[in-house]
Amino acid sequence: MRIFRIVLLGGLLPAGTLFAQDASNLEDGRKVAGMCRTCHGLDGKARIPIAPHIGGESVDYLISQLRAFKTGAREHEMMTVVASGLSDEQITKVATWFNHFTIEATLPTGKTEDDAPQLCVGCHGANGISELKDAPNLAGETNIYIETQLKAFRTGKRTHDIMSPIARDLTETEMQEASDWYSKITIAITDPTKK
Repeated sequence: MRIFRIVLLGGLLPAGTLFAQDASNLEDGRKVAGMCRTCHGLDGKARIPIAPHIGGESVDYLISQLRAFKTGAREHEMMTVVASGLSDEQITKVATWFNHFTIEATLPTGKTEDDAPQLCVGCHGANGISELKDAPNLAGETNIYIETQLKAFRTGKRTHDIMSPIARDLTETEMQEASDWYSKITIAITDPTKK
């Protein structure tokens, strides 16, 4: 994204100005992320088992989820309260903050991508790192988090054009297998600006 902006704006702004704006936006996003640190960590690596890892998620996905909590389209006792107090600008900045982290996934010893649950890999990746802007990463999420979300899609507590019908057709065993697969993947979330 930064490379694209540099090429696009290369003749309009000095490079230092562009990087200063990026640094300023990240700092603003970090300040908003202070509200998130107890559950998601300041780096987006969850500190509690019922919260997802959000470091390295796409900006689009994070914005859509925060807006859903804000409007009530998605409900959660904590997230609804937090998101309802955020402006659209704060939502964009905190999404940019968590997106700037890099996430790497390592499969368990003896496992290959061929062992991944095939129903999930098209959107969430065999290693749990999604290639799609509107599908979350699942690498390293806890069993309880993944199963809770699948059951929410199954019962209609959460709705999604793709996930709702998939979850309705999953057996308890298939849910457990998908949860087990992604929960056993090891993740590392790092800040590329600190290297």
